[in-house]
Amino acid sequence: MNSGTRRYTTRQRLYDAAVTLIAEQGFSATTVEEIAERAGVAKGTVYYNFESKTGLFEALLRHGVEQLTASLEQAADEAARRGAGRGETLDAMVRAGLVFIDRCPAFAQLYLAELWRTNRTWQPTLAAVRRRVTAVVERALRGDGNGGGPDKEPDAGIDAGPDAGIDVSLTASALVGMVLVAALDWKVFQPERSLDEVHGALSLVLRGRIGGRGGPG
Repeated sequence: MNSGTRRYTTRQRLYDAAVTLIAEQGFSATTVEEIAERAGVAKGTVYYNFESKTGLFEALLRHGVEQLTASLEQAADEAARRGAGRGETLDAMVRAGLVFIDRCPAFAQLYLAELWRTNRTWQPTLAAVRRRVTAVVERALRGDGNGGGPDKEPDAGIDAGPDAGIDVSLTASALVGMVLVAALDWKVFQPERSLDEVHGALSLVLRGRIGGRGGPG
């Protein structure tokens, strides 16, 4: 194993240890010693890789959001290759987000909790990574890069896109928030439900098919 691979592996172990401990205990209550012990490395290894606990946390935020963003972009790209419209693309991204959170619930919990805290030193980093996630959804809402076009059959208003007068930025934030909150509620309070069930419920919300104005068909 070369030095680059070793460093990547070590960082991944530190990310896994830090996200679990901080999600359970909070940032202030989690020590560098605990993170190192959970990761199976020496305390000095943490400082060698990240300089400080704050540096590790900021890197963790960037790393987690990069993974989430990559999942959403992959879902959008696959939808584009199918020639999907805007609604189908967004629905595929909702599912990709649920799959990511199912795999990394501690990171989702941590990320959502930190969005409410505005006095942290890493607030600029958090704002930047949040922007990365919402930007991917905004592109799908605008139809940038997906297969939706004027020849696609409209999907309950979703494929009408920005021309329908929606606020793209706010809608993207709402969709990301919907997936985060619903997924965490699922993992904590309704773990007996399947991913398909949760995705199906969010699909109905996304497509506007609740409230007695039409069924899923």
